[in-house]
Amino acid sequence: MPGRDAGTRDGTALDAAVAALAAARSVTVLCHVQPDADTVGSGLALALAVHRRGVPVRVSFAEPAELPASLRTLPGTEHLVPPAEVPDEVDLLIVVDCGARSRLGALADRLPGARSTLVIDHHRANDGFGTVDLIDESAASTTELITRLLDAWGIPIDAAIAHCLFAGLVTDTGSFRWARPGSHALAERLLATGIDGAEITRVLLDTHPFAWLPMLSKVLSTAVVVPSAAGVGLVYALVRAADTHEVGPEEVESVIDVIRTTTEAGIAAVFKEARGHNDRWTVSLRSRDSAPGTADGVDVAAVASGFGGGGHRFAAGYTTYGSAESVVRALVTALG
Repeated sequence: MPGRDAGTRDGTALDAAVAALAAARSVTVLCHVQPDADTVGSGLALALAVHRRGVPVRVSFAEPAELPASLRTLPGTEHLVPPAEVPDEVDLLIVVDCGARSRLGALADRLPGARSTLVIDHHRANDGFGTVDLIDESAASTTELITRLLDAWGIPIDAAIAHCLFAGLVTDTGSFRWARPGSHALAERLLATGIDGAEITRVLLDTHPFAWLPMLSKVLSTAVVVPSAAGVGLVYALVRAADTHEVGPEEVESVIDVIRTTTEAGIAAVFKEARGHNDRWTVSLRSRDSAPGTADGVDVAAVASGFGGGGHRFAAGYTTYGSAESVVRALVTALG
């Protein structure tokens, strides 16, 4: 959308966001379904800041029923409430890291009851659905935008808030493998508050229950390479619902980071079968450049948008329906 990035740079959207926060007498922060560290870290960092101002604040997400284990050490979890405790009406509703209303799941029905809505996001596909939209696709993470907002609002970033912000930054940059200009400077600033970046990263990215190993073994046995796809090759794998009963959503989501390491493919996909809905699949896509400086990686956000999804150039996803064979065939056909 023309001009929306300019809004964050020239301060227009940032000033409006600060004004909305300063005027709010009650706040709800909504994270996306199947929450990751960027959406929860953003939500909890905001909650800690709002609470300091003496304003009632709640943070929630529609599903799953519990916070993923790796996110339970984030400060501010006392502000998390189940969906049933999210009020129908609120002074200010803040949506973090959601590229579309649909990513709110069942909690999307809280949007009409808000006196004003602030959308904070870094997904390219987000056209803005708030009273105020703070959207910048150049940001490495939504927590980067939260940092800008807190600075503009005059909220000091202490260790608790820094922990939440760092969690989103380190995960959305893949431990800085996909860092953007300013990412390392922000990390240095957050680490200077005294947080243990190495331990935060280990908990978020390098810790899995033992059940993850047999699940991963089954999934990897389904891996297939299609060398001709998109001219760069596709590697894909299937995660059957029956393979996931002893692991959580975050373990399932981590499979793509193993699949994407395949040398012979510039695109990776993981098809995840929904429990109780054998014809519904969520699909994670990743791509990469062929070499440093080439900028020739496939735009998987464009691919995902063709299926009603979205995301970033090198990381995107969508939901689709059908048999395993049909959903794989549809993606291969779309890639050409």
